[in-house]
Amino acid sequence: MTRSPLRGRRRTGAAALCAAAVLLAGCTGSDSSGGADASPSPSATVPVPATAEDLQDSFQQVVDQVLPSVVQVTTGQGLGSGVIYDGEGHIVTNAHVVGDAGRFRITMATGRDELDAELVASYPEEDLAVVKLTDPPRNLRPATFGDSGELDVGQIVLAMGNPLGLSSSVTEGIVSATGRSISEGSAETTIGNLIQTSAPINPGNSGGALVDLSGRVIGVPTLAARSPDGGGGTAPGLGFAIPSDTVRHLADQMIEHGEVVDSDEAAIEATVRTVLGDDYRPAGVAIVETEDGGAADEAGLRAGDVIVELGGEETPDTTALARALASHEPGDEVKAVYRRDGEERTVAITLGER
Repeated sequence: MTRSPLRGRRRTGAAALCAAAVLLAGCTGSDSSGGADASPSPSATVPVPATAEDLQDSFQQVVDQVLPSVVQVTTGQGLGSGVIYDGEGHIVTNAHVVGDAGRFRITMATGRDELDAELVASYPEEDLAVVKLTDPPRNLRPATFGDSGELDVGQIVLAMGNPLGLSSSVTEGIVSATGRSISEGSAETTIGNLIQTSAPINPGNSGGALVDLSGRVIGVPTLAARSPDGGGGTAPGLGFAIPSDTVRHLADQMIEHGEVVDSDEAAIEATVRTVLGDDYRPAGVAIVETEDGGAADEAGLRAGDVIVELGGEETPDTTALARALASHEPGDEVKAVYRRDGEERTVAITLGER
């Protein structure tokens, strides 16, 4: 039995399904002020290049500007990457990097300084976490966050992190797509509104920075994909990152409240489970219990109803329901097709928020 899966799209972009992909690890980014409305100053950006020589110079300037803001996060179980979020010592990383740990060792980009950090909050639903240096040095270099809502497909990006423990590594690619919705392996957790990139993402890159050529962090690499028949290797040119707008929206709340209080994620506000058909294959999502006054309750759905379609997308299981919700925001009205007493019915649901 699972809680109703949900995801909201915080900007634009239709959700898309990644077929035949099993997902691995990823990255992170941050803002010099940590504020959701903060914008980079002109002095904090690198001019966009016009020639091949300018392009090389721009790459090097971006690396020089951003790499000091990318750190290595080490736990008792492994390591990943993180990005210095503000001058107070907050660092953004992935929830799967911190795991169940509460204390961490942070290695700065120089590789010489190791500092202690403690967990501020973790939000596995979006694979995001914030940790804080217990004694932040004065020479911290917070990264500058850009506006991921302005991204264009084909835009050149750099991924910075610590893949396989190789500190301060940089790879290059483009924005391949936006608005992707991806399920983490066989789990029922679905992350919505991701940036797809061709920049190589490897284990250890998780929590690092996806950066544009103006030196602004526009995403947090979180997942790489591999084909089920690919021998266990990652699929080249198929990685995913949490958009910077999402990172700021959630990180600011974790820093202020110690938790996420406004997820901005769509939900039907009901406890659900996958049901099997006569062939023992997933055949829909059954409602176990609705929240009083919640979206499903207000739409007239009740325990025992089996949702088979939401917003035009089939929902054979809870993961598919999460994917369907990932392309919507709280307040959207969508059509749901469901079965009750052997009869198929249709109802309009005004989605709630998790």
